[in-house]
Amino acid sequence: MPDTTWPAFDVERSSVRVVLLDTDDRLLLFRTIDSTMPETGQWWELPGGGVEAGESPSATAAREIAEETGLVLPESAFGEPTWSRETTYCHRHVRVLQHEVVVVARLAVAAPGLGAEGRTPEELDSYVGHAWWSLDEVEAAASSEHFFPGTLPVHLRRFLAGERVDEPLDVWN
Repeated sequence: MPDTTWPAFDVERSSVRVVLLDTDDRLLLFRTIDSTMPETGQWWELPGGGVEAGESPSATAAREIAEETGLVLPESAFGEPTWSRETTYCHRHVRVLQHEVVVVARLAVAAPGLGAEGRTPEELDSYVGHAWWSLDEVEAAASSEHFFPGTLPVHLRRFLAGERVDEPLDVWN
């Protein structure tokens, strides 16, 4: 009999990821590691994080951007979530099932410096760098770099063009 409980997970959560664009249409990606699981290597990930009780996607996005980057944006700066996805991944030896939406926000400056004062201890350990990427650079790196979301190079251009993206379950690692 097949296992109907897969994917098994330790934690289930909802989150919001942000495609944060500067004035040159470059998006912010964090270079990330899991120091407890070095075998997972490094990857580039969109900023964002878990939804707190009672938060809207735009409230979560504004809070997470402020915490992770030091950039303070009003909730109205974030678009409606038109990219939704389910993903499962293992991080710090914990299997997570994540219900995720992606929103976009545009900055009025090019590649601003980032602050780390609001980051959690885990983020301070995990984020080992950042870069501002063009859409072409993300697509060109699809075969050589690992991204989170894993389908970022596939869906990014469509998402930014206003197309709705509904992804099935992504088994990231």
